[in-house]
Formats: sequence, structure tokens, C-alpha cells
Amino acid sequence: MPETIAPAVPPTPPVPLQALLAREDLALRQIAGPADPGIVIHWAHTSEMADPYPYLLGGELLLTAGVHIPEAAGSGTYFEDYVSRIVAAGGAALGFGLAPVHDTVPRALVAACERYGLPLLEVPPQTTFSGVARAVWQLMAQARLAELRRVTEAQQSLAAAASRPDPVPSVLRRLAQRLGGRAVLYGPDGTEVAAAGPQTPEAARTALAQLAGVVRPAPPAPADPGRPHPATAPGPTTAPAGPAARPRPASTAPATRPHPASAPGPAAPPAGPQGRPRPSSTAPLAPAPAASPTATAGAASPTAGRPHPTSATDTCGPTHLAVYALGAGAGFVLGVAASRRDPGDHTIASVAAVLLSLLTGEHQSAAGAARSSALVRLLLGAPPEQVAPLLGNAQWLVVHARPEAQAPDAVAASALGAALGSPLVDLADDVVRVLVPADREPAPQSGWTLGVSAAAGPAQWPAADTQAARALARARATRTPLVRHAARPALADLVPAADADTHARTLLAPLAGQAALAETLRTWLSLHGSWDRTAVALGVHRNTVRQRIARCAALLAADLDDPDVRMELWFALRRT
Repeated sequence: MPETIAPAVPPTPPVPLQALLAREDLALRQIAGPADPGIVIHWAHTSEMADPYPYLLGGELLLTAGVHIPEAAGSGTYFEDYVSRIVAAGGAALGFGLAPVHDTVPRALVAACERYGLPLLEVPPQTTFSGVARAVWQLMAQARLAELRRVTEAQQSLAAAASRPDPVPSVLRRLAQRLGGRAVLYGPDGTEVAAAGPQTPEAARTALAQLAGVVRPAPPAPADPGRPHPATAPGPTTAPAGPAARPRPASTAPATRPHPASAPGPAAPPAGPQGRPRPSSTAPLAPAPAASPTATAGAASPTAGRPHPTSATDTCGPTHLAVYALGAGAGFVLGVAASRRDPGDHTIASVAAVLLSLLTGEHQSAAGAARSSALVRLLLGAPPEQVAPLLGNAQWLVVHARPEAQAPDAVAASALGAALGSPLVDLADDVVRVLVPADREPAPQSGWTLGVSAAAGPAQWPAADTQAARALARARATRTPLVRHAARPALADLVPAADADTHARTLLAPLAGQAALAETLRTWLSLHGSWDRTAVALGVHRNTVRQRIARCAALLAADLDDPDVRMELWFALRRT
């Protein structure tokens, strides 16, 4: 049996052969060959040539009325040769039309198709070949429309996932659901940063991680005084060169397997009648074969002058693997492992890769350099007043934020900072702190609770940090998405600051050294004496709040139900 080649299929969805057989208006009947539901056709073609091989690209439903069949064909090898050539050309199925040339399908043709595994369809006299071709294109258009609808819905759901408080895990979960597999985000060092979807076998996980290394940019090799410059150094002597003395890749990643449609294939495809070679199979985007393990490190890259691959595919048993490089050389890689690969999967995964690139990308700009310089100067002892001009604004807001559902992670914190318009983000425990320019008014963020300070200069940043923390506590207690620190003139503005501070220290002296009592009293007064909301804001039990307030009343010898007492204490607490 001759070897087959992979069809040079068009960029259109294939049509299952079973779907064409199910069309009642065609009345097609399969009389030979496998009844595999996985058999698909990419187009319909009519030919009465005795050898249609030179005119086929592969994947066709070849239609014939048997005009080319000689009278003595049944006693020789004509049908064997005819069917073998169709199979060698990659034909998907053969349709034989009844009348006016033949009343029945030749038995020798049926036997040949059965022997070579080529589906043979009987086309009744009332069905025209044009009608069959039109049905193929109709089914193809329906499949294309369904694919576009699937891709559009996936794009919308991925975009919605990227806007959630936990954007990276959400995008990975949605991608895994859409592709019916597992989605993994690898960091620049090759470790799994996040993953979603059902777990895959160990062999597939290992193969996916190795495949990710193919698209991850390699770090620059350290300079070696004893080694010639890569541009002039000879290639490694331990790795054989390819054709035309071209060096083989020095990658340690495993070689990707050939596409199932082309394996195993002959070294050279069979030639046509005129000696014309058949077109080679179209394999999915995959990395170049790996070099010999003995290739030395630091040798000249064989891919010099060629762009680094941004995606690659492979298979590990029944599992289909695909990887996508994120960003512009940052080193993050998206990996996908699924039991099948449907039309549109590549587009869906590419959309997810773009979104993840935005979520994981680092801003390499002049502003980023200025922020780095500001950090270095602070670490070396410069006061904030001298560093602040590097950040570009004189007045800033401090924002404290907590997610509503889960503890924040670094990526979610970065996404929040981007939404608020500032890259100055700090993830501390369960609170995210963001330093926002005062000319950018923070807005409520879906999935987050925010507390915003008053505008402050560098000298007042610590006080603004305290204001934001208190505003966040009040926002959580009142279940308000965003609470701002009150900035309007207050009673304290009518009293000299020195006198106000002295009065506050004297009044609150019994609580000195007992920060928990003072903070509980401040929160309780700010929430109008609500036990439940104070407990929520402080993260303690309501009975603990009652005990602490009772202790404050005893130490201060004050009636905390008296509004005048509450006002005076609130005035004093505002000064501390």
C-alpha cells in the first residue's frame, strides 16, 4: 500500500463525512471503507481522469461517474491502481455516481476501497455532483459560522475575566473551560505561576513545561574571555551540521513530534506521472528539532537572523500541547494541554495570550526608570521630599484596598494599580496600598473595597496612610465600595494645633500604651456606636468590642452614651 501525504487543507472548518451522509436531500449511501465519525472532508472535486493524483491537494471528496473505467477493468489491476493513487494523494472519500454510465458500483472498486480504507459513497441518479458540492460548502459555511460564534463568545468571556479582581486566575479558568483542557502560566524561570483546569498526566505536564522553554527567550550568555565572539566562533564540533553546513539548534528542548496526519511519512513524497513531487504536508507551528545532547553551550545560535518563535505545538500521547510567549521578551509563557484541538482553539488561546501579556507586562519607560531611581534614593537615605519630584506630582492620595472574595495576589494588585492609574503599588498582607496622583480621582472598583486619604505632600504621606487605613475600615464596616477621608474644615481648625494636641494627650492619658483600646474607641465612635460594624472593621468578635468599650469608659471615667463626651473624645482621637 503506498504511503499517503497530509492534505494541504484550506483555512476553513472541515465537514464531517457523517454530516454529509445525514443529508436526506442527497440520499448518499456509504458502501465501503471505514465508518469512522472522525473522517472529514475539506472540499468536493469532480474528475474523470484515470489518474487524478496530479489534480488533488488532499482532503477531497472525489466525485466520478466512472467514465474513465475501461471495459476490461474488472479483470486487471485498474481499480487497485486507481484507489491507491487517490489514497496516496490524501483523498478523504470517493463518491461514485450511478447512471448514465454505470447502473451499479463495480464490485472490484468496492473491494479496492475496502482494502485501502477509502470511504466509498454511492451517489443516486437524482443527486447531481453540483448538489453534493453545494451541500459541502453549505455545511462548511455553517461550521465556519459556528466557529466564529464560538470564538466571539470566548473573546467576550476572556475579556470579562480579565476585568475581575483576580484577572490572571480568572482568564486561565475561562480559557481552560473554553478549550476543555488545562491552562498554565509559566514564569520567566519556568515555574508554574498559576494554572486552571483538570490535571493532566505527569508526562504531558513535563512535555508542556519543556515546550514552554522553546518559546521563552534565552538569557544572554555570559562573556567568556577564552571563547571567540559568537559572530566569528566556529560551530560546535560535537554536533553534526545540517544541510549546507547549517548548524543545528543548540536548544535542549525535546524535538516536537510530527503532525499525526504526516506520521509516518516517506522521506520524499511519491511523484506524479510526470515526475512532479507532491506538496509536503502542512504541520502545525512547532520548534525546530533539538540538537544533539553533546552540543556545547555558548555556540553560535542557529536561529541568528531569524525571529524567535512566539508559539509552538506538540503532542504527548493523546494530549495536544500548545505554548504562547507573552509580552515582548518578559519570559512569561502560556501553556495549554487538551485532549483535542478544534478549529478556533488557536485564536481563542491567542486572545488569552494577549490579555495575559497586558496583565503580566512590565512598563519599561522613562517613568519606570524615574520610579526605580526614587526607590534607590530612598534606600540610600534621601528624604521623601527630595525623592517626590522624580515621581512627577506634588500631591498624592493614598488608597488602601481589599478584595471582597479572596486574598489579593501580586498580579491582582498590579491590575488594581493600573485601573487606578498608578504603578506605585504595595501588597502587604491582606491589603493593597496604592499611591495615586491627586489629579486622578479614584473610582470604585468592581470586587474591591477602597479607602482613600486626603491629598498630601511627601511630608504628610505617613498621616495619609493612616487616613486611608481608617477610611478602608469604615468602608468595610458600612459595606461601601469606596470611602474618602473627610477633607472639609472641622472644629479642630478653630483651635491652635499646640493647644489641641495638649488637650488630646491629657484627655486620653488613661489609654496611653493601650493601642487596641484607643483604636477600638476611635472605630466605635466613627461608626456611631455600632457594635456589629465595629467588630467587622476590626476583625474581632462583637463581645470583644463591648468589653473594650466598657474598659475605655472605666479608664476615662466617662459616660460614653453622652453625645458631648463622644464629641470631645472624637476631637481628641483625631489629634493622635
